[in-house]
Amino acid sequence: MRLCVFDFDSTLMDGETIDFFAEALGIGEKVAVITERAMNGELDFFESLQQRVKLLEGLDVETVERISRSLPYMPGAKETIAALKAQGITVVCFSGGFRTATSYAKDVLGFDADFSNALHAKEGKLTGEVGGDMMFNWSKGDMLVRLQGLLKVTPEETMVVGDGANDLSMFAHAGTRVAFCAKPVLKEAANIIIDTKDLREILGRLV
Repeated sequence: MRLCVFDFDSTLMDGETIDFFAEALGIGEKVAVITERAMNGELDFFESLQQRVKLLEGLDVETVERISRSLPYMPGAKETIAALKAQGITVVCFSGGFRTATSYAKDVLGFDADFSNALHAKEGKLTGEVGGDMMFNWSKGDMLVRLQGLLKVTPEETMVVGDGANDLSMFAHAGTRVAFCAKPVLKEAANIIIDTKDLREILGRLV
């Protein structure tokens, strides 16, 4: 194995970043319902992301940054990343969430690079608009293929780890596919299934 790609929300981090933002506006339940349906594959990811971010309009950027720096990381995340990197494996994070969270987590957890989305803001408040690398159902698979080309890594040398429907596209291009505390739709595409909230379980399953 030479490349490992982790999802962020509900994989490296215990929860969904956008749900934490929504709670600050008092609309946590409203956004969480949409998030759940998107992760189950019941909604188009692009449309659901736009819909949810629109509901965040007016949230202070300062609040966004504070929440992004206080997210609860998944048990074993830092140790698992360190163990993989010690074996010479490049570790990357693909997230349908936001750079404010993943870029900060990169320094804390130690992965090599992050690809995610950016929340647009004006005058210190979110505008309800979003753009970035991971906007569509197919984005993670597309980015993985490009990354494999750059690093000269084959699918057989690649491991991916995720929990939701928007991880399916990258599962199509990896030999080792870990469904971590995942939705049924992703478990069907996995060859390793872990239902314990401890990422170190992955290390014990690798040959």
